[in-house]
Amino acid sequence: MTTSSPLTHFDGQGQAHMVDVAAKAATHRIAVAQGRIEMKPATLALILAGNAKKGDVLGIARIAGIMAAKKTSDLIPLCHPLALTRIAIEFIASSAGGTSANGLIDDETAHVSCAATVETVGPTGVEMEALTAVTAALLTIYDMCKAVDRGMTITDVKLLEKHGGKSGSFVTC
Repeated sequence: MTTSSPLTHFDGQGQAHMVDVAAKAATHRIAVAQGRIEMKPATLALILAGNAKKGDVLGIARIAGIMAAKKTSDLIPLCHPLALTRIAIEFIASSAGGTSANGLIDDETAHVSCAATVETVGPTGVEMEALTAVTAALLTIYDMCKAVDRGMTITDVKLLEKHGGKSGSFVTC
């Protein structure tokens, strides 16, 4: 039985497979993903003051995001191992009713937003690497702060943009 699917990770028989990218042109590819972790204002204050018992929360989360992007093909079964040329992780902290270290104001929640930019030159994109980087960075923040705030919520993890390859650019509105 042969089936047709718009999902590229299934073959003609409906079996999962790694997409063959051998014939695709190597192009400069970029993906940007973001997400956020919401927390108590006191938890954010600990992070920003550098007083968390486990150390520099954002510094360690940045390294976790970088490491995760590099290991994406070990975590997501059908992802290709890629030679990444750049990984950048950025954080913006915003406290409820106050001003963050970055000068932003948010009256609703205390949170840390994370953005990951991942680049390569190759035959396939880096969207999964960017999403994995953001997720691992936010999970690391949770892990390092869970002793004081088990109610933190990771939310809004999404692809913001991707560039390169045959399909061109995608940018969320």
